[in-house]
Amino acid sequence: MSTGKISGLVPILVFLLLFLGAGILLQDFYAMPAIVAFVIALAVAFFQNPKRKFEDKLASVVKSMGNENVMIMCLVFVLAGAFSGAVKAAGGVDSTVNFGLSILPPQIAVAGLFVISCFISTAMGTSVGTIVALTPIATGISEKTGIAGALCVGVVVCGAMFGDNLSMISDTTIAATRTQNCDMKDKFRENFRIVLPAAIVTLILFLIVASGSEYLVEGDLSYNFLRILPYLVVLIGALAGMNVFLVLIAGTVLSIIVGIATGAIAPADSFAVIFQGPDGDSGIQSMYDITVISIVVAGIIGLVKDNGGIDFILNGIRKRVHSQKGAQIGIAVLSLLVDVSTANNTIAIVMAGPIAKDISDEYQISPKRTASLLDIFTSVSQGILPYGAQLLYASAGASAMGLALTPLDILPYLFYPILMGVSSLCFILFEKTTATPRVQH
Repeated sequence: MSTGKISGLVPILVFLLLFLGAGILLQDFYAMPAIVAFVIALAVAFFQNPKRKFEDKLASVVKSMGNENVMIMCLVFVLAGAFSGAVKAAGGVDSTVNFGLSILPPQIAVAGLFVISCFISTAMGTSVGTIVALTPIATGISEKTGIAGALCVGVVVCGAMFGDNLSMISDTTIAATRTQNCDMKDKFRENFRIVLPAAIVTLILFLIVASGSEYLVEGDLSYNFLRILPYLVVLIGALAGMNVFLVLIAGTVLSIIVGIATGAIAPADSFAVIFQGPDGDSGIQSMYDITVISIVVAGIIGLVKDNGGIDFILNGIRKRVHSQKGAQIGIAVLSLLVDVSTANNTIAIVMAGPIAKDISDEYQISPKRTASLLDIFTSVSQGILPYGAQLLYASAGASAMGLALTPLDILPYLFYPILMGVSSLCFILFEKTTATPRVQH
């Protein structure tokens, strides 16, 4: 088997240098759009291996871009965006938040907020959306109970990462399952049993840290259960093994019906909200960036593979890994490093996914386990990155409510992402392997 060439990895290194370099120099890791850096990296990949005809390189890129799993992933992104826009326009987000807060026991306000954050993020499929929705509530709890604001906001971030990692409509779940070609329900079950211990320990820690606090949520907490119904239909349908396309289409149609029936959506606006949501920041258009990035990254990976880059990584892993457990740790480390470099867990999964697939095939790791490891360990790093979108939105939201916080202030209370990593490592190290690895030397 080929040992590969480190030069094959040059396009990926170019992307990292451009993206990280711009972030460090401009002190803003979102100053350079990721797609711009990826397009430059693709151009670099084309210039490599000059002896090979350009037409052959283009054929490799197009073949890799048109891979069945890549196309399915992109279609699911589009349908998830359609559902997100429709259910938001129907009032599903507000009703879900209010429903959760209305059942919050005042004696366990902080721990209860964690549970509600978990529920809402799983329903919405977005950690950032959950943080935006609940940070004002967290700051209010801090002001009225005297509990540290960083703790209250940290609780929301922890719950947000729970759903980001598990939700059936999260773009990270979509990317992880499609790059590994496994069913969402299988990945959910595998993922859930791995992170459940971390969630339970986190809840206990929040109960201890904020014991004795009491806070009654005030204001209008009215909700309409019909508006929550589309979320439940999507969740139950996906868990029952229903085809993800049918699940998302059914959820979108139901959201439109509910929105029209409750007066939240005017019939004439039905198609517009599917495209852009009620406020222009959701819907199908919100998935444009990640869809285009996924296609371009697939093309880059095609040339990287042709030029020996993937073989170089795999050969390096083979020299250090001699077991199924070691291979799983390798996938975990790979996921962490790529996410730290990109500050976007979905992009990290799209980049690391094909390499992880080759590793899992080599060591007979089940697709559901590999998909779970990709999603978990990119979420571990994403949940604690001071320059990641989650902590930036959390600190900005708190500051907007008059509570001055920086991402570093919140960091000490991010129990869940760290415990999620610890729980995953325990499963890797102490769980009995399910197959005998076939290592080729």
